[in-house]
Amino acid sequence: MAVPLTTAPMLTDGLRLALDRAQTQVNALVLGKAQEVRLAFVALLAGGHLLIEDLPGLGKTTLAHALAATLGLDFQRVQFTSDLLPADVVGVSVFDPQSREFQFHAGPVFAQVLLADEINRAPPRTQSALLEAMAEYQVTVDGTTHPLPDPFFVIATQNPVDLSGTYPLPDSQLDRFLLRLSLGYPGESAERDLLAGDDRRDMIAKVLPLLGSADVQDARRVVQQVHASDALIAYVQALLARSRRHPGVRVGLSPRAGLALLRASRAYALLLGRAHVLPEDVQALFPAVAAHRLVAEVDAGKDAALAKAILHAVPVD
Repeated sequence: MAVPLTTAPMLTDGLRLALDRAQTQVNALVLGKAQEVRLAFVALLAGGHLLIEDLPGLGKTTLAHALAATLGLDFQRVQFTSDLLPADVVGVSVFDPQSREFQFHAGPVFAQVLLADEINRAPPRTQSALLEAMAEYQVTVDGTTHPLPDPFFVIATQNPVDLSGTYPLPDSQLDRFLLRLSLGYPGESAERDLLAGDDRRDMIAKVLPLLGSADVQDARRVVQQVHASDALIAYVQALLARSRRHPGVRVGLSPRAGLALLRASRAYALLLGRAHVLPEDVQALFPAVAAHRLVAEVDAGKDAALAKAILHAVPVD
């Protein structure tokens, strides 16, 4: 696919260097997961949210905390449990006898980076309260709307094995996550360094922020201007069309999924130092963007395998 020359704006040298250093710093805390760390940055810079499905103890919390500390963003963690109420997440209005008025007490959702740990253990009503905030970037309590901070980034986790007592996220709510990924076990060398090194919590406590809210906002504006050619858009559209008629897929990808894929591909290209999107960017991101949005037939196998099969079935012109 030919890529035309483009004059799309790029990051300033200072912001480019800071982003590179930020990824390096997070990689020093989350060992052996360079691609997963890059995808976390993609989700943030593309203005989306991240879902991590993996077993306990593989670095999900470390990734979220390290990312927030490195970017200089406010961080909150909420452990989702079966008795968690919507007010525990978004906040509550409390009557003040002195002023004789209700005062709003903001919940942890008002952080810039929110870790929603084991989101599928909370009842649907509480899940919906968070997912509404993710979609609208605001919460409404007692008829009053409260905007969320900018940037606002949710990293939610799920344990794909221990499903006892959980409330699986509906497909419409899974669609609110730009990317879904799995960290997996570290490689042998990375695990040895992890075992021999300092405690991750102590290391994160010593991290110095390399960027700030304004830098993230500037990078997001540049992402929106990264060039996607007509041929590249046609390739994305072909992937969407294939997903709707691929064997084993009951419900294929929506136009919103296509927009999400383009947004993520623009952020991925920018992190690699380009002002235009290549098919390779789309291919690198397609499983993480598409798999959790596909509705598979009962006997069709895992959605990740279906996403890869769809990708391989669509040629690049």
